[in-house]
Amino acid sequence: MTDWKFRGNRELKTASAFSIARVIGDVKTNLDQSDERPIIPLSIGDPSIFSCFRTAQVAEDAVVDALRSANFNGYAPKGGALQPRRSLAEYLSSNLPYKLSPDDVYVTVGAKQAIEVVLSALRRPDANILLPKPGYPAYEALSVMNHLQVRHFDLVQEKNWEVDLNGVQALADDKTVAMVIINPGNPCGNVYTRDHLKEIAETARRLGILVIADEAYAHLTFGSNPFVPMGLFGNIAPVLTLGSLSKRWMVPGWRIGWIARSDPDGIFEKQGIVDCIRRSLITNTEPATFIQAALPQILEKTTDDFFVKAVNVLRKDADMCYERLKKIPCFTCLQKPQGSLFLMVKLDMSQLQDINDDMDFCSKLAKEESVILLPGFVLRMKNWVRVTFGIEPAALEDGLARVKAFCLRHAATSKC
Repeated sequence: MTDWKFRGNRELKTASAFSIARVIGDVKTNLDQSDERPIIPLSIGDPSIFSCFRTAQVAEDAVVDALRSANFNGYAPKGGALQPRRSLAEYLSSNLPYKLSPDDVYVTVGAKQAIEVVLSALRRPDANILLPKPGYPAYEALSVMNHLQVRHFDLVQEKNWEVDLNGVQALADDKTVAMVIINPGNPCGNVYTRDHLKEIAETARRLGILVIADEAYAHLTFGSNPFVPMGLFGNIAPVLTLGSLSKRWMVPGWRIGWIARSDPDGIFEKQGIVDCIRRSLITNTEPATFIQAALPQILEKTTDDFFVKAVNVLRKDADMCYERLKKIPCFTCLQKPQGSLFLMVKLDMSQLQDINDDMDFCSKLAKEESVILLPGFVLRMKNWVRVTFGIEPAALEDGLARVKAFCLRHAATSKC
């Protein structure tokens, strides 16, 4: 018998445990195919499938113009072509007290590749990284694949999901290299204040670590707190900002993102991070050349009217979602969303019968009502669920009504 030397990568199996797509796929296997009602996707952050969130005309025209020019059919430089990097530097600098240069910016295949590049650049023996709980599972999956040890700090629900900075300091040691913050928040819908972001930077400086600022939902805010970029505090602690076109322009399928260095003191250069990012980009694929070519026109010519319209729809959706869910007693710990496309809701299991946990709740909801929610266990929040409200208002209203009907059927008491 042949002794085959190859076998599957166990790290990929471990990483898949933190995959939102895999868990949603598991939930969808329970859909009742005989249910003729439309499926309501309250599980993923992709508003682009709804007509009310169509991207700006100028963005579509920019892509068409770049493609039809036939000037952008070849390979793109690693890290991005000069003009899109220059435009990104100008776009991001508009909210900072100093100017970024094109050399401070790298263009990536969406924000997820930006995460992968940064984590690979930080990889070294026994290093650990601090991640928020709850947070975006891709960080944990990609940390595992890059042999970075993961330590979780809490976000405090009672304080609008602020970072537990005392917890951060308790977790960190001499092997800690970075902490991740997500603002506006996925999955909590929170938006950090300027004061809290400054406290985060000061904590990072005391610990001698960098801040990875995930700002994929930058400017998608509709509460009392405006969006403040973490890069504002790059003079306190060095910041790597990750962003993308996906959410603000409602085009996640275009797959273009970026990494930006906010580091006026040049710490990243001294510590070898710049060189490692560049080396990591060499081994990665680059975004489509024609999308890069369209980026300057998209950033410079999209008018405020487009952004205002999108945020107004999200505000209406967020208010509806919060108001409807808080009237269902089996949902607790609601925090009104201030930004992004999500909120977290805790399940009061004592109010439900025939429901074992959050996965069971989501599976049975899918089967009985054709509504998809994300179970909280994938976010390390057992018996919580993440609700996406970034969909067509009429579809959201329908979906929330179905969720309420489901809770009524499974109520442990006469009313849920």
